[in-house]
Amino acid sequence: MDFKGASYHRRLASISYVLVVDDDVDDQMLICDALSDSKLGNDKVKCVNDGEELMVALREAKTLPSFILLDLNMPKKDGRTALLEIKQDQRLRHIPVIIFSTSSTQTDIKDCYFRGSNTYITKPHSYKDLVDTMGDILQYWTTRAQIAVV
Repeated sequence: MDFKGASYHRRLASISYVLVVDDDVDDQMLICDALSDSKLGNDKVKCVNDGEELMVALREAKTLPSFILLDLNMPKKDGRTALLEIKQDQRLRHIPVIIFSTSSTQTDIKDCYFRGSNTYITKPHSYKDLVDTMGDILQYWTTRAQIAVV
């Protein structure tokens, strides 16, 4: 993944922030590090621990995230429930939600797309693959897709 182009850096600057939702603090740190290694500044990443914290953060946010990386299996409120709430909320439904889970079952994948996820990615097993995946996500959402600015 080439993270050196000036155009790529300008587009990264247009990201408000990425909201990472994961109950595993180690996974949060690894994802943040991988996003940083993909040239997204640490000030552009926020983390919450579960679906309840996610919904509170979104409802209280003055600026909404450019996209959400959402784990599925979390305590209090799981990712499936939070995803459905986001996609049913008029103010939030435009935010791209990327399911980022260890699960690769067809049942989970189909269910998440049915609930409105924009994509489903299974967490990679190595840090190098995680950096590559974060780079692919950033590249796609900054250079290929159009993100709604609200």
